[in-house]
Amino acid sequence: MKKVIIVGAGAAGLMAAIAASGKNKKVILLEKNEKPGKKLFITGKGRCNITNACAPSELFEHIPTNPRFLFSAFEQFDNQDMESLLNKEGLLTKTERGQRVFPLSDHSSDVIKTLRNICERQGVEIRCHTVVSEILLSPERDVFRGVRTRDGKILEGDSLILATGGCSYPSTGSTGDGYAFARALGHTIKEPEPSLVPFIMEEKWCRELMGLTLKNVSVQIKDGKKKIYEGFGEFLFTHFGVSGPLVLTASTRLGKFQEELKKGKLRLILDLKPALTTEQLEKRLLREFDTWRNKNISNVVEQLLPRKMVPVFLEMAQIPPEKKVREISRQERHRMTELMKGLTMNIRGVRGFEEAIITRGGVHVKEINPATMESKKIKNVYFAGELLDVDAETGGYNLQIAWSTGYVAGVHA
Repeated sequence: MKKVIIVGAGAAGLMAAIAASGKNKKVILLEKNEKPGKKLFITGKGRCNITNACAPSELFEHIPTNPRFLFSAFEQFDNQDMESLLNKEGLLTKTERGQRVFPLSDHSSDVIKTLRNICERQGVEIRCHTVVSEILLSPERDVFRGVRTRDGKILEGDSLILATGGCSYPSTGSTGDGYAFARALGHTIKEPEPSLVPFIMEEKWCRELMGLTLKNVSVQIKDGKKKIYEGFGEFLFTHFGVSGPLVLTASTRLGKFQEELKKGKLRLILDLKPALTTEQLEKRLLREFDTWRNKNISNVVEQLLPRKMVPVFLEMAQIPPEKKVREISRQERHRMTELMKGLTMNIRGVRGFEEAIITRGGVHVKEINPATMESKKIKNVYFAGELLDVDAETGGYNLQIAWSTGYVAGVHA
C-alpha cells in the first residue's frame, strides 16, 4: 500500500485526504495545530460558507487570478459534487442570498466533523501537533522521498501533498510555511498579498461614520479614468476606512494595481442612490424641497440618507445643517445630487494579513500540472488550496478552490 503524506489539515488538506484514502492508499495527514480545520472553523463568521450554488460554468467569473488553471480541477470536482458529498454524509445545506451555501445548522464545526468522520472511516491517520521542518528528496533531488518533523523524526512516503494555506489569519496557523517549502523545491512564488481585505482611506470622516452599514449601494474603483471594479451591495464604514462585502470583493481586483495603490492613485466612488439616475434624484430633491420648504435642510436629508451620515454629508456639501430648505440655492442642490451619486474617497492602502480572508499570490501555476496538481519540478509532490496563486471573490468561491484542488491532488497522489 502506497503512503501519501499531506501537510496541512485545512479545507484542501482534509479533502485531499478523503480523495487519496478513497484510492486504497495509506494516508497520513500532518497538522501543526491541536486539531484540524482551525481556519475552516471561523470562515463565514463561524457558519462556513461551504461553496456557491451558481452553475459550475459561472465559477470562473468570480476568480480574478488564473481562472483557466482551474478548468480541469472544477471538471473533476465542482460545487455540486461538494454539496452532494456533504448531503450524502447527512450534513444538510441551505442556499442564501448571492447563492452562498451554508450548513443548515449554521455551524462550521458540523462541516469539519463531517469531513473528519469520512477521514476516520477511510482510515486516514491524522497527526496533530506535528510540524514539518524539511522535505526530503532523492539524491538527484527530483523525486519525493519523505519529510522530517521538528522533533527530528523522518517519515517516509511515496507522495506528498502540500496544503499549508497562505498567510491570512496567521493565528490559525497560516504563517506561510508552504512558500518556504515550495522555494526549497525550486518553485517560483508570486509575492503573497492580503486579499478580501478592508481598505484604509485617506478621509478622516470615515471614523465619524464607524459602524454605519449602507445597503444597496454601488461602488466603483478607479485608477484615473480607468475603471478597475464596479459592484453593488453592502458597504461598511470603520475606524480606519471602509469594509463590507462590496469592499472585500473589490480588493480582489487590486492585484495588478499595487504600484498605483502605494502611490495613492486609486479612488473609491460611492453611489448612495444607484436605483435613481441623476435626473430622477434631482426631481426627488425638488419634491422634498417643495414639501418641506420651512424645515432645516438636515431634516430633509434624513429622508434620503441614514441619520448618522447627515452631518458629514452636509459638511462635504458645504451647507450648514440649520439652513432652511427655501434658502438652498440651485448650485447647492446640484452639489448634493453629485455627492449622493458620486461620493469620492481616496484609497491609501489595505489592512494586513490579520484581517485578510485569503492570500493573493503563491506558487506559480505554470509550474503545476492543472490536471493533477503535481509539481512539474519534483515528481510525486502535489499542491492544493490557498498555497497556489489562485484566489476568488467572497461568496464561497475560495473554499470551492480548496475543495477542488484538494480533491484532484488527492486522487492523483
